Amino acid sequence: MLTQGRNTPEMADGKTLVLPVKAGTKIFEGALVAVDANGFAVPAAKATGLTAAGRAEEFADNSQGADGAIRIKVRRGVFKWDNAQAGPVTAKDVLKSCYMNDDESVTITATGSSVAGKILGIDGDQVIVETM
Repeated sequence: MLTQGRNTPEMADGKTLVLPVKAGTKIFEGALVAVDANGFAVPAAKATGLTAAGRAEEFADNSQGADGAIRIKVRRGVFKWDNAQAGPVTAKDVLKSCYMNDDESVTITATGSSVAGKILGIDGDQVIVETM
């Protein structure tokens, strides 16, 4: 228990992550990024076992490197993603989870996919998603 103030250093802003990139992987800036079961950043895909990380803030090319040879900056927050053609998100889905379809779109279909985040709204053909 504290009896006086202490210096508690902030290590990050809580919204920006720097993640190791999986071998043989390219991630484009603006992509929806996931972390695989081994803790490496990959482009989001319709697959199970992925954890949504956020939006890529930069391009990362680890196509020739080993697991973790490079790192990528990823931002967590609220972003607009394309609505998938198959299993599209609709207005009735607001405040429900949506799922990764690929690195630029989300779907309401959970089967064979991983959670992308919470649906906050629909804007035309895009879905507003909170990834935290």
